[in-house]
Amino acid sequence: MCDEFTEKDNQEFLKKNGHLNRRNFGKLTTVAAFSAMLPLTGCAQTATEDGGVVESEVEVTMADGVSDSYFVHPAQGKHPGILMWPDIKGLRPAFKAMGKRLAASGYSVLVVNPFYRDAKHPVAGDVPDFSDPDTRKLLFGMARKLTQDASMSDARAYIDFIDAQVSTDTNRKIGTCGYCMGGPLIMRTAGAVPDRVGAAASFHGGGLVTDKDDSPHLLIPKSPAHVLHAVAENDDAKNPTQKTVLAAAYKAAGVPAEIEVYAGTKHGWCPPDSTVYDEAQAEKAWGRMLALYETALV
Repeated sequence: MCDEFTEKDNQEFLKKNGHLNRRNFGKLTTVAAFSAMLPLTGCAQTATEDGGVVESEVEVTMADGVSDSYFVHPAQGKHPGILMWPDIKGLRPAFKAMGKRLAASGYSVLVVNPFYRDAKHPVAGDVPDFSDPDTRKLLFGMARKLTQDASMSDARAYIDFIDAQVSTDTNRKIGTCGYCMGGPLIMRTAGAVPDRVGAAASFHGGGLVTDKDDSPHLLIPKSPAHVLHAVAENDDAKNPTQKTVLAAAYKAAGVPAEIEVYAGTKHGWCPPDSTVYDEAQAEKAWGRMLALYETALV
């Protein structure tokens, strides 16, 4: 998961590779801007055939308050639901663009504000600067409130909301995906609602295996959901045993799992507003997610 050591890695990467700088990212503050960055490949024909997607800002009633979130779905028909957990920087235009793209592939997608207990989104601005110590302190403080009990309670409420929407096909399983801190959250979502979640995907997820009683990997036997873990190369270098423990746990539980270290990637390589965004590898990971949903959300 993101920390000051990850940020040092990313800053060093930027010095060597000259990717988009902070000033460039400052110009990308709308869903449309980030949508324009994302390739059209990997999308089904739903958007063209059914007249596009419908997007809205929604309020989801939770046990601990109201989560101001983003819901987007194809304009016609019923579709499998997806619960998308953003990374530690929270719900913002880049993740709305990703949710919109996923909806165009034929899904009813809820992109949530995981920090609703503290603030409405975007909690740290449209393009948060994780290199800023004050921003990191703010985000880490909010993230610490997402305990296992809190996040599993949240997952149940979010899935109840998705299932209540007319665009959701409740005869199909729900999928979930999460980035960075969203890695543990997809595992807790699958464990919280095992009868509804059919597929779970994490991208550069951190803290999936710990030595604590609430380690996310201990929930694996509780859910039959098929799983994808797309691992950043520098995350794997720091914690090479995590993938091995995960693979063994999934095998013991009889749960299909695809676990891959994506060569050359840095933590945070998937969202289009990341300073280490790797389009080629992000597209590969996106394609694997679509393949997972296609086969598992039955």
